[in-house]
Amino acid sequence: MALLSNFTVAVLLLAFALSTCLYINHLSNHDRLVRSVYTKQNNIKAHERLVKNINPATQQNNSVETNTVHTVSSQETDISRDSKCTMAPESRFDCARDRLLSQTECEERGCCYAPLPDSAGPPWCFYPSLYPGYKMGPFTPTTRGQAATLSRATPSYLPKDISTLQLEVIEETAGCLHLTLKDLSSQRYEVQLPAGVPERKPDTQDALYTTEYQSDPFGFIVRRKSNGRVIMNTTVAPLLFADQYLQLSTTLASSLVSGLGEHYTSLLLDLNWTSLTLWNRDTAPHADANLYGSHPFYMVQEEDGMAHGVFLLNSNAIEVMLQPTPALTWVAIGGILDLYVFLGPDPQSVIRQYLQVIGYPMMPPYWSLGFHLCRWGYTTTKTTRHVAQSMHNAQFPMDVQWNDLDYANKRRVFTFDPWRFGDLPEMVEEFHNRGLKYILILDPGISSTSPPGTYPPFDDGLKRDVFIKNATGHILIGKVWPGPTAFPDFTNPETTHWWEDCIREFHSKVPVDGLWIDMNEPASFVQGSVEGCPDSDLDYPPYTPRVVGGQLNSGTLCMSAQQKLSSHYNLHNMYGLTEAFATYSALMRVRGKRPFVLSRSSFPGIGRFSGVWTGDVRSDWEQLRYSIPAVLQFSLFGVPLVGADICGFGGNTTEELCVRWMQLGAFYPFMRNHNDKLNAPQEPYIFGKKAQAAMRSVLNLRYSLLPFLYTLFHHAHTSADTVARPLFMEFPTDPNSQNIDRQFLWGSSLLISPVLEQGAVELAAYLPPGTWYSLHNGQPYYSKGQYLLLPAPLDTINVHVREGHIIPQQEPALTTAASRRKPFFLTVALSAGGWARGDLFWDDGDGLDTYEMGNYCYVIFIAGQSQVVSDPLRLNGALDGLVLGGLQVFGVPSPPLYVLANGDIVRDFTYRSDTKVLTVSSLALPMSQVFTVQWAL
Repeated sequence: MALLSNFTVAVLLLAFALSTCLYINHLSNHDRLVRSVYTKQNNIKAHERLVKNINPATQQNNSVETNTVHTVSSQETDISRDSKCTMAPESRFDCARDRLLSQTECEERGCCYAPLPDSAGPPWCFYPSLYPGYKMGPFTPTTRGQAATLSRATPSYLPKDISTLQLEVIEETAGCLHLTLKDLSSQRYEVQLPAGVPERKPDTQDALYTTEYQSDPFGFIVRRKSNGRVIMNTTVAPLLFADQYLQLSTTLASSLVSGLGEHYTSLLLDLNWTSLTLWNRDTAPHADANLYGSHPFYMVQEEDGMAHGVFLLNSNAIEVMLQPTPALTWVAIGGILDLYVFLGPDPQSVIRQYLQVIGYPMMPPYWSLGFHLCRWGYTTTKTTRHVAQSMHNAQFPMDVQWNDLDYANKRRVFTFDPWRFGDLPEMVEEFHNRGLKYILILDPGISSTSPPGTYPPFDDGLKRDVFIKNATGHILIGKVWPGPTAFPDFTNPETTHWWEDCIREFHSKVPVDGLWIDMNEPASFVQGSVEGCPDSDLDYPPYTPRVVGGQLNSGTLCMSAQQKLSSHYNLHNMYGLTEAFATYSALMRVRGKRPFVLSRSSFPGIGRFSGVWTGDVRSDWEQLRYSIPAVLQFSLFGVPLVGADICGFGGNTTEELCVRWMQLGAFYPFMRNHNDKLNAPQEPYIFGKKAQAAMRSVLNLRYSLLPFLYTLFHHAHTSADTVARPLFMEFPTDPNSQNIDRQFLWGSSLLISPVLEQGAVELAAYLPPGTWYSLHNGQPYYSKGQYLLLPAPLDTINVHVREGHIIPQQEPALTTAASRRKPFFLTVALSAGGWARGDLFWDDGDGLDTYEMGNYCYVIFIAGQSQVVSDPLRLNGALDGLVLGGLQVFGVPSPPLYVLANGDIVRDFTYRSDTKVLTVSSLALPMSQVFTVQWAL
C-alpha cells in the first residue's frame, strides 16, 4: 500500500514537472503579436491553437482603438530546431509546394523534414514556427486607409523574389475589410472588374472585426469583434511574394467551407489535404479537375450560425490547398494579393457584402424563366420546327427553342447555312408569332481561312485590329469548330464596338432573342496556337498549378498572347466575363430590351451580365446528384440564373433518369434540356405516356410558380438575395442544415426534395424546425428538425411550403406570353399563430431598368386574424386587367362558417378537415387594387 502511494506521488511530481516545462515553453512562443483589441483567453477555440504568439502582457490593454495598430518586433528566442519542428501533422504547412524536394534541399530552405508512414496527406517538408519572412514597418495614413512597408532582409527560395511590398488596409464598410499586398518597385497587373458596380456609401457603423499584426515575420489576424473568434490567422506560415508565385496561408474558423468553384464537389469542401485549381478549362465535369469557371471566394460557417467570407481578387491561375487544421493556402502565379474579408455576420449578409464588391446580378427577362429546349443535332429548320411543334402538340409548356452550331454555314458564327437553314429568318418570325423565343449559339472563335472579302466578321475585325496577338505581334491562330480561328480581344474597347456591329448585322436578318456564348474559356483544339507557343516564363512558368492537360496553354491560347489590357497569362480567367459584358451590352443596344446571355466560362461579376450552365454533364445518376451543389455554389457566387443540362448532355439517358431530372430541373432557376448529337433523343414527347404525364405535371407546376420565381429574381437583382438557396443560409443555427446538398430552397419559403436515386419511390427528406406544408395537398408536417420518409412515386417531386409564407402563383399555359395573362392565385401557409406574408414584383417582363426607373408594380400580401389582405405598394399599369382567381390556405384549424371577398359572400369554397386546407375558387379580384378575403371560424 505504501509502495503504491509512493509510486503515485512520484508520477504526480513527474507530471507536474512536465506540465511546468510545457507551460514555460508555451509562454516563450508568445512573444511577437501586435494586439488591437482585448480578447478573453476562454474565448479562444480549439481551431485557434495555431495562434502561438499572443503576448499576455498586451492582453491587459483593452483600451486600444480597433483601428489603431501598435507593431512590435522581438528577437527570435533561442528555441531548438526540434521544438520549432514539433507540431501535429495536420498543422504542417508545405514548404515544398513549388517543387519536389529531398531532405537536404528541404533543410537548406530552413524547413523541417519529418517523413510520415503514409505518403498521402501531411507534407514531409514543412515550415518551422516563425519561419523568416517579411518585416513590417509602421502604418501611415493613405487616402483609403493605412499602409505599411514590408521588407525582407534575405530573399526567399523563389526565383525573382520581390523584397519590398506595400500592405494597404482599407476598412471598406463595417462588415468588409480590404487588404492589398503589392510590389512597391514596379506596376503589376491588377484585376479591374467591368465598370458599373455602384460605389459603396461610407459606413458609420462600428466595424464587425478587429485586426492584429505580427511584425516579424509579418502576418495578420482578423477577429470577429463580437466574440473574439479568429476569422483569419496568416502568422501560421510565411507570406511569399515572387514575380510568378504568391503564397498566403491562413487558419479557418471551422471545417464547414463552401465555394472556390468551379469544381465537381459537394457543397462542403473536403479539407483532407485536397487542392483545388482555378483555371478556366473546357472539360466535362468530373472530380479533381479545374472546370469552366474560376471563383476565388469561400464562405465559412462558424460554430454558432455566424458566417464569413473571403475573396481573393486575382485572375491568374490559382491553387488552393485545404488541410484539416483546418487551414487553407492560396497560391497565385501572378498579379497581386487583393483580399476582401466579409464578416456577415449571417450567411446571406456575407453574400450581400461580396456582391457589393463584384456587382448585383442582372434581372432576367420573364420568358427566360420558362422551359428551354436544345440539342446539337437539330440539323435543319425543318427538324427544329418539328421539335417545337411536337412540344406544342403534346401540351408541354415551352418558351424558348434553341439551335446549336448546326445553323451556321461551315460552322462560322454570324452566318447561317443557305441550304439547311435557308429560311431561318422566317422560322424565327413564326416562333415569335406563336409566343416563342429563339436563341442560338455564338462561339468567340472567328474563322480566319475564308477567302478575303467573303466573311465580314473576320475581314472587318482585321481592319479594326480586334484580335488577340501572339508574342511576335501577329494574330494568334487557334483551332475550333470552323477550323483555324482568331480570337476577339474583349479587353479592347474597339472589339466591343465591332462585336456589337456583328450582332446588329446578324440580328437584322435573324432576330434572335438571346445569345448562348460557349467555348469561351477560351477553348481551342490545339495547344496554344497552330504554331505552338514560345519557350517563355509565361507559357512555362516556374510553377504550374495542377491543371487538366498539365500546362496552362493546354486546350486554350498561348499565355504569352497579347491583349489590350495585359497578357493572356493574366487575363485568361476573365475571357468569358469580358465576352459576356460585350454581348450583354450589344444585345441591350441592338434589341432595346432586357438581354439574355448564357455563358459557360465564368469569373466573379459575370452574374451582372449573364446566366451560366454547368457544361457537358453526363446522363447518369451521380451527375444528377452533383448538379444541386453546382447550382447552389453559383448562387453563392452571385449567379442566380443557373442550371444543368436536364437529362444530361453526354451519353444516353433512361426514361426514369430523365423524369427525375425534369422534376429536379423544374426547380433549377434556369431550366433547359440539352443533348449531344450522337445520343438517344430526350425531348419530353418521345417518352411513354406515364413519363410524359410526370414531366408535363412538373412543367405546369414550374409555370404556375413563375410569378414567385420572378419575384425572387427581383430581390436578387435589388438586394443580392439568393434564389436557389442552401438550407444553411436560411437556417444557419441548425446544425443539421450545415451540409445538406440533396435538397434546397427557393427563397426562404419553398423546400425542394428531389429523388436522386435510381428505382427510389420514397425519400428521406430533412425538414428544418417548424411547420412545413406539402405544396401538393397542404398536408402539414410538424418538424423538430428531422428526416421524414416521404412517398415519392415516379410522378412526384416533394415540395414543401414553409409556415408563415404566401406564394403568388398563376394558372400555367404553354408559354409565358399566355400564362402572364391568366388569373393569379395565392398559396397561404399559415404559421402556428395564423400569420403569413408574401410579395409580388410585376413589370412588363423584358423592359430595361424597370425597377431603377420605377416602372413596375409591387404588392405585398399579409394573412392574419382569418383573412388575407393585399397591399399594392406601387402600381404602374402592368397588373391592369389581371385578377386573383382563387387561393388555398394551409393550416386553417376548423371549417369556416362562411367566406367573404371584399365583403361579399363567396359560395365557391371547400375545406378539408384531414389536411386543414381551405380552398377558395371562382374569384375575380383585380390585382391592381386592395383586396381582402376573410373566413369566419
